[in-house]
Amino acid sequence: MASKLDLTFSKTAPEGDHAVICLVGAKGKLFPELEKSFAASVIAAMATAQFAGDSGKSLTLYVGDRTVVLIGVGESVAPGTEAEAVGGRIMSAVGALQSKRAYLPDQGIVDDLLADIVMGMTSSAYHFERYFTEASSNEASVQIVVVSDKVDAAHPAMADRAALMAGVEMARDLAFEPANKLYPSEFAERCEGLVELGLEVTVLDDAAMAELGMHALLGVGQGSARESRMVVMNWRGGGDEAPVALVGKGVTFDSGGISLKPGKGMEDMKWDMGGAGAVTGAMKAIAGRGLKRNVVGLIGLVENMPDGKAQRPSDVVTSMSGKTIEIINTDAEGRLVLADVLHYCESKFKPQAIVDLATLTGAMIVALGKEYAGMFSNSDGLSDQLSAAGTATVEPVWRMPLGKAYHQQLKSHIADVKHIGGPAGGSITAACFLERFVNDTPWAHLDIAGKAWSDKSTATVPKGGTGYGVRLLNRLIDDWQPVKLDHPRES
Repeated sequence: MASKLDLTFSKTAPEGDHAVICLVGAKGKLFPELEKSFAASVIAAMATAQFAGDSGKSLTLYVGDRTVVLIGVGESVAPGTEAEAVGGRIMSAVGALQSKRAYLPDQGIVDDLLADIVMGMTSSAYHFERYFTEASSNEASVQIVVVSDKVDAAHPAMADRAALMAGVEMARDLAFEPANKLYPSEFAERCEGLVELGLEVTVLDDAAMAELGMHALLGVGQGSARESRMVVMNWRGGGDEAPVALVGKGVTFDSGGISLKPGKGMEDMKWDMGGAGAVTGAMKAIAGRGLKRNVVGLIGLVENMPDGKAQRPSDVVTSMSGKTIEIINTDAEGRLVLADVLHYCESKFKPQAIVDLATLTGAMIVALGKEYAGMFSNSDGLSDQLSAAGTATVEPVWRMPLGKAYHQQLKSHIADVKHIGGPAGGSITAACFLERFVNDTPWAHLDIAGKAWSDKSTATVPKGGTGYGVRLLNRLIDDWQPVKLDHPRES
């Protein structure tokens, strides 16, 4: 990852040709207290340009020999994602300047609001350029100085947002990485680097998982020359309480296996590890922020490839839970990975609740487009908390049904369960399959197939890997309340 933002803090305004960034409220109210004559000139120029400070609008003015970047915020600007969008607009406006230099004088706003604006700048500035060998002149960094006598990079609000953003950036980095650079063992090594933040990281290799009987997961990876891995990241910030568990699907490349995908668009399958990326980024942020909760993150890492050893349609594998599974289509591999990781998670950690994330089904995109992640759950309380967290972070989820009628589609004539149902309701039957590997624990499954990667950018999220889920999960843990299982499995 590289950032297009060179951000510094200072108690005094910088010298030179830095533009002045001004937040402008409704009816042209200037937030910063500028020198009186200069403020009068800015207000007069705003009136001439008919800039009224409407939310979402920006304008660059040249007042005398100075450049002024105006950012409209309307009646008010709320903390959180609204303030972050303001930061994104600041980045865009300053990036359009020839000098790409500006300073943000004291706007007279509260510290948390300023921290959110800075986080929006940082998020907007994200750029993955690890494999470029020549820097483009168009990619010069934007230089912004935040002028304040009370806030700097070490301020608690700034440090908190920086730690959260570090987790988001890690998830984005992982999604962007090509499969020849990011494969299961390499992914696991990157997780091991998080021990410096206080996470306890354990990596299980093929032999360790075979000893545990995790043949659903191992079956997916057996066609690859690269070994599979499971990673456990444990954050003990909450004393003796049972942890909240986060589980992620990590298919570092999905060719479909023997049920080979069409060639067109297959390059996108490098980000089929989006769920594992979200969990890893969330755990980095949770540790970096020092949250006072116990949280455990588990990810199953495999590469799904076709060769003479690859799993076949019609095979029967035995999962760690002891349930036998009839394989119908090897391109429905993610649920097999999650089946074993979910069972391992529940049996070993006995968590308060489990949330799994996976780029699981194309059917989810058909159902919800790319606006929401699909949410399936046996707990109304957990669903409510995830919905609230999604709304607060603009990482929304939409609850979908489960139930006996869908489970019946998974009946096999040769094994305990087959791993896909019929052509209808594919996302639902996939979730029902996962539900069979969770017993009495409140659980939610988030199908993030439409959210882990974006074909267009927004004010604060780049085109490509979005880092979806990191902020959602952190907000869930921030606001956590105990939940119960409301809907036992009907199978």
